[in-house]
Amino acid sequence: PVAEFRLVQLPIISRDRFGEWLNVVWDDRVAVNVLGTCPFSRISSEKRRDHRILFGETVRDVKMKNVGVALVVARPEELLDSIKTIEEDFDLPRGVESRRSPIINRSYYWVHDLTPETVDEHIMYAKQGGFSLMSVFFSSIFKNDGEFYNCGEYDNFRDEYPNGIADVARMLEKIKAAGITPGIHILHSHIGLHSRYLTPVADHRVNLAMRFTLAKKLSASDTEIYVEENPEWAPVYEKSRVLRFMGELIKYESYSTEPPYRFIGCTRGFNGTRPRDIEIGTVGGVLDITEFGGSSAYVDQRTSLQDEIADSFARVYDAGFEFLYFDGSEGTNPPFDINVGLAQWRIYKKLKNKPAFCEGAARSHFSWHMLSGGNAFDVFDPQCFKEMTVKHPFAEAPHMANDFTRVNFGWWAYMEGQRPDIFEYGTALGAAWDCPGALQANLDFLRNLPRAGDIMETFRRWELARSRGFLTEEIKNELKNTDVEHTLLINESGELELVRWEEALSGKVSAFVFERAGVGYAVLWHNGGKGSLVIPNIAGCVKYVKQLGGAEIPISNGGDFLKIPVSEKGYLVTELSVEELKAALSGSHFE
Repeated sequence: PVAEFRLVQLPIISRDRFGEWLNVVWDDRVAVNVLGTCPFSRISSEKRRDHRILFGETVRDVKMKNVGVALVVARPEELLDSIKTIEEDFDLPRGVESRRSPIINRSYYWVHDLTPETVDEHIMYAKQGGFSLMSVFFSSIFKNDGEFYNCGEYDNFRDEYPNGIADVARMLEKIKAAGITPGIHILHSHIGLHSRYLTPVADHRVNLAMRFTLAKKLSASDTEIYVEENPEWAPVYEKSRVLRFMGELIKYESYSTEPPYRFIGCTRGFNGTRPRDIEIGTVGGVLDITEFGGSSAYVDQRTSLQDEIADSFARVYDAGFEFLYFDGSEGTNPPFDINVGLAQWRIYKKLKNKPAFCEGAARSHFSWHMLSGGNAFDVFDPQCFKEMTVKHPFAEAPHMANDFTRVNFGWWAYMEGQRPDIFEYGTALGAAWDCPGALQANLDFLRNLPRAGDIMETFRRWELARSRGFLTEEIKNELKNTDVEHTLLINESGELELVRWEEALSGKVSAFVFERAGVGYAVLWHNGGKGSLVIPNIAGCVKYVKQLGGAEIPISNGGDFLKIPVSEKGYLVTELSVEELKAALSGSHFE
């Protein structure tokens, strides 16, 4: 009757850093790591006053025998080499190798509406942004009724792919021919309510959040369901009030928490399933509906369903995808500290072409070997983007660095109100920690937003900085100062140059000012179209340059005011100090 068996229990004096995910205590001299050698180990630690107990154990309800733990003691610069050896010896996913991939810190172009008809246009925009990675949301390829209603059907292709995998492979070859590496974003543990797994017969391998035993025989017309167990904690949220008995789904309105226990106001044959007579003693329960819109449910990781889904998905992945996002990874049944990583591994192990790297929405210890990046932060509105970037991904980055891993700074949605400086801020803070971001591309916005070209140029410059080795330790330390903002210039020699800038004007026209070689500059752009910015005629405002080193647009110095044409991002070159330039801009108006 052993419930858990602890294989290693090691007290370690506290040191400068602790990587909770990898389970490693380390400083500049030594790293001590208790590591699982299979997906079934429970690896964790317990905090004490001046030390931490690292441990590894087996769990009876998951797997008690043939479960292993490794102890690694190494210099911190040699730790990953030691883990690499363990990964090779135990045939684990190659987490160290992927962390050393040259593309691990590149931002990616994330697309929801990619098809063979739109691929050329998306390639064009991705190249404008300098993106070398493109992540494809699963609904670009597989039929979907909206939300996640068809998750799990990775063989049900959209009409744009009449030849199925062959059409997907041709599209991916076109992306690769453009110098872009394609990846795919899936919700691997979700089963859509409109998928064949939940209608017209509900599959027994979809998870139940609570189990109940019928206390009375149930006829096909009954609207009250008597159960042995108290349903006190059953869901009351409208979209989660779904039972499964045999292959039938049943929607309930309420329940009784006093004997006789029963579910009340039941709609039989919910979701297109068939009402049926069900015998007393039959075990069923509350379907484990996801919290994301109530359009899908979770796989029971104790069954073969995750492997079945993995087989169909792997055939599509191996058509040419090269990296993978495990979304919805928190959607497993307990024990979460094992099943989260186990669910990812059951997909990963079926892929013939192993991903260059993976990311995920949630992680457990074994996930470290698969998820070389993670914790992608979701959409921030333009009004709070900078504040939330500092509060969340920037704060998370050093914790992930303690696990020898980078964070994804965000799924940056391309929405109305976005400006070049917003994305510049996010990419700069990400670059400070060698972390990427992801642009959620949308063709409607890319085609119609006035500053789309400026935003893509912002990404292009920062991707150049990543690929050219521009980001020295000195520059990264400068970028970690969140009290100031930075912009990347391309100077007269065609080289990247980093300067601090500050906002001097907002509204229809944005203006940021900086000083360079004793000269004051203003970066101007119109946020909604084009017009003219009128400022006091101060001697020294001599020309308007579209880009540093580019064609100059002369500005007349006659009269009391200068009228400056403003549309796309451009540089106003002056002989003023930054303070004088800010004063001039403060007295401006827009026409």
